Formats: sequence, C-alpha cells, structure tokens
Amino acid sequence: MENIILGGGCFWCLEAVFQRLKGVESVQSGYAGGHVKNPAYREVCNGTTGHAEVIKIEYNPEEISLDTLLKIFFTTHDPTTLNRQGNDVGTQYRSVIYFKNEDEQKVIAKFIENVAKDYWTNPIVTEVEIEPTFYPAEEYHDDYYNQNNSNPYCFVVINPKINKIKSEYADLLKV
Repeated sequence: MENIILGGGCFWCLEAVFQRLKGVESVQSGYAGGHVKNPAYREVCNGTTGHAEVIKIEYNPEEISLDTLLKIFFTTHDPTTLNRQGNDVGTQYRSVIYFKNEDEQKVIAKFIENVAKDYWTNPIVTEVEIEPTFYPAEEYHDDYYNQNNSNPYCFVVINPKINKIKSEYADLLKV
C-alpha cells in the first residue's frame, strides 16, 4: 500500500470523491502543513494554524496509479484559485500535494506540467511540498458525505463533484 496527502478545498468533498475509486483502501480527513501541534477544526477554520484541510489516501498502486489519483484530484477542484474553492475561502482551503520522496515529487511535477498546458488557461497554484505531520480530523468529519448527503452543502457542493467523476471516470469507480 501507498499513501498520498492532498488538499483542494473542503476535505468533505475530497473524501467523498476518493472513497468511490477502485484501489483506494481508505481516505482520512485531517490537517497538514501548519505550525500548531494537534490542531482542532475551529482553529484551522479561523486560519491561524497555517494548516490546510487535507485527506490522506491509502491506495493500492497495482489497482490505481498516482497519475490517476492526480487526474481525479485536478478534475474535482480548481488548482488555479489561490486559497479558495468556490465559496470556501482561506488558506485552509489551498490546493496542495504532499509527497514522501523524490520519485513522487518527479511524478507530481511532470503531471502538473502536462495538465497545466493541456487543461488550464490560468497558472496552477497548487503547492507541492514534502509531507509534513498529518493530524487526523475529529471523528465527526469521518465519512461525512455518506452520513450527511442531504445536508445542503453536500447537495450543492459535493454532489456535482461526484457526478462529474461518475460521468468522466465510471470505469474507475467501485461497484
């Protein structure tokens, strides 16, 4: 198994998308990239800890590649908006990829170079940094969309992301 930490807006959105992919064994919401140990959701939301809302994905590289995970990541958020995704605004919503080693860093850099010229007219602002300490989010964030899909935020913000991967990447979805 391998893992990767991604941030691209609210972690509820990313968790809901990546949970549905074949080869993804687990997705955990959390915080990374800040300067406070053991941050809490309210602290992260007020922007004073420096953390991003992220997900830690555990995946089987024999079933799903890092390139495919990156493709889904860049399909389901806007990597050209600094510190925001839609109405979610603040440094905690920044686009970020945390890598573990030089090989991962090279794959990510190559992917971004290719996706930038092929899909986006504005520059990509996704941060690519060495993996920092990951702090799991509070339990009530776990499996949020699946437990709260009638919540207006889920309906308006997360459903379109899920529908997009269903239409563009149906072959990658778990049955």
